[in-house]
Amino acid sequence: MRKKVSIVGAGNVGATAAHWIASKELADVVLVDVVEGVPQGKALDMLEAMPIAKQDVSIIGANDYAATANSDVVVITAGIPRKPGMSRDDLLKTNYNIMSSVVKEVVKYSPNCIIIVVSNPLDAMAQTAFRQAGFPRERVIGMAGVLDSARYRTFIAQELNVSVENVTAFVLGGHGDTMVPLPRYSTCAGIPITELIAPERIEQLSQRARDGGIEIVNFLKTGSAYYAPSAAAVEMVEAILKDKKKILPCAAYLQGEYGIDGYYVGVPCKLGAAGLEQIIEIKLTESEDAALKKSAASVKELCAVIGV
Repeated sequence: MRKKVSIVGAGNVGATAAHWIASKELADVVLVDVVEGVPQGKALDMLEAMPIAKQDVSIIGANDYAATANSDVVVITAGIPRKPGMSRDDLLKTNYNIMSSVVKEVVKYSPNCIIIVVSNPLDAMAQTAFRQAGFPRERVIGMAGVLDSARYRTFIAQELNVSVENVTAFVLGGHGDTMVPLPRYSTCAGIPITELIAPERIEQLSQRARDGGIEIVNFLKTGSAYYAPSAAAVEMVEAILKDKKKILPCAAYLQGEYGIDGYYVGVPCKLGAAGLEQIIEIKLTESEDAALKKSAASVKELCAVIGV
């Protein structure tokens, strides 16, 4: 019997995640959205591509969460982007309400699932999902670091003119401005990039990775990134469904690790069939530790606004 993954939100990120999952033949997919016809239409279109892709998976669209029953993994992409004139707090509260209502339905139909949160602001939305679900922390994980490190790896590979397969990149902290890239743990074919790239150039690449989302928004004007974010979420789904024990940078609920307690922050996580199976703690320099604590403080601020 195939695994089942439900994706909440049939916008660009959700629909593209469904496409990646189907193309890898990882699981049957349910695409859920409040807009009538959109998840049904996109799901049917993908399903009709399966004979060409030679993949046997079921893809259905629905407006009702009953279709998601007994999902192994639920990926939540639902939420609204910030609009002109909307404050960060307004956006936060709106997406808090959306996340809360989504999680209630998810838990009702799939009480044993693992939840992957993709909605922004990521760390605060993961915290909201965790509080609302009442699941152990192992079953509510946020997607941020996989995307951030993929962007960082892209820029490092371009800089060194090498295969992206040769490059590993290490990032900690929140998604976006407070992201903490760790160049001394980032490598090309096992060689630390600090031995291959000048320090000032590394800082430029690190900043470009932090600004990765806004760079794409500035190009698109009326939208945001979705190919890389959806691929990042699916890498997490695959690690869980295949019990890969893969170490990926994810937003996890910390209980004293890295000196942080009670908040979702990006750290290296081992993902397997149980979800979050281990948080990997590494020694940080004073400056790295300070940057991570600053990142955690910004998450704490957002969580205070919505009371989670």
